Amino acid sequence: SWMELSDYIPAVLCGVNDIKDVKRNVCAAGHKAMYNRNWGGLPDKEFLQRLAPEMADLHDRLYQEAYTLDTTAGKLNVEWAEKFGLPEGIPVAVGGIDAHVGAIGSGIGKDVLVKIIGTSTCDIMVYPNDGTLEDIPGVAGIVDGSVLPGYIGIEAGQSAVGDIFNWFIARVLKKDDAHHAELSRQAAELKAGQSGLMALDWNNGNRNVLADHNLTGLLVGQTLHTTDYEIYRALIEATAFGARKIIQRMEEYGVRIDKVVNCGGIAEKNPLAMQIYANILNRPMEVAYSAQTVALGAAILGAAVGFKEEEGFESVEAIQKRICHTKEQVYTPHPEEGRTYDRLYGIYEKLHDGLGVKNSGVDMSGVMKELLEVKRMVAGLG
Repeated sequence: SWMELSDYIPAVLCGVNDIKDVKRNVCAAGHKAMYNRNWGGLPDKEFLQRLAPEMADLHDRLYQEAYTLDTTAGKLNVEWAEKFGLPEGIPVAVGGIDAHVGAIGSGIGKDVLVKIIGTSTCDIMVYPNDGTLEDIPGVAGIVDGSVLPGYIGIEAGQSAVGDIFNWFIARVLKKDDAHHAELSRQAAELKAGQSGLMALDWNNGNRNVLADHNLTGLLVGQTLHTTDYEIYRALIEATAFGARKIIQRMEEYGVRIDKVVNCGGIAEKNPLAMQIYANILNRPMEVAYSAQTVALGAAILGAAVGFKEEEGFESVEAIQKRICHTKEQVYTPHPEEGRTYDRLYGIYEKLHDGLGVKNSGVDMSGVMKELLEVKRMVAGLG
């Protein structure tokens, strides 16, 4: 058969020995195995046969039901209770994908976007499952119950963010991690558009909204005067423009975003990136209070299944309201920078569609000259 690790570990902790008794989490089942209760669960054998006969043969040895993250997988058995020093028989929640659980620990809820920003990004939204949600072309997954019970989980993201910055530092400049701080200090002195550069954040392909791993990175506008810190800033800006494209796509299909909460290494350690994101997205960037949002989300889910055993039942959302907060510092947009970035985003969209969308008909012949125009404008020469 086949089992996700996020299903295997709870089963081991509970002493489940028969694979038919393992409770599968809908988070992994939906986003990774195309499980959907509305079409009978997993893809049918005919569909799998067309992909690979071996997968069709596997179908009958899989599962018919998958569960939301507030479901009890079983009770902690004596072996693992002794190893952990915990009481035997306490409830264990079903597993989930790390980013989705981290979104819970970051306080995700209605109209709240959680951005997990590290080596790559994962963007998580929820939408009430009693509403009408259109299919959203280009996102990574739409799964009922994959994050919060009672909500449809929406997942998108970028296949490289911090990895792009690290590539430039380590591979191109041959520097160590300490050089991030120096380049950030120099790049922070630049205004939006001052470098005359524009990059595409596709160094590891485009995850969303183009979903094309054969796309590659790009840097436009270099001259003999271009510096390393200008390129570093352009790479940060490129990832922020990619994030704006994802948000734009969600909103085009009726997903309302009133608040953005960020977590992960970049959110915790890179104030320059957070300020650039605020300016490009034209939204305040809040940062989750906990530096370990995945662990906190897991603890919230553990508490939820624990409370189910008691008379004082608390939902996941009720526990979140008590526990999930954001840091005091909020990165607020700078209006003047935002106006320049709005113009630069138009250039980004030309490159995005012209190079990423087949037969787009986009004329990119003026891109380099327009970047120079913005550069002269920022310098007060245009």
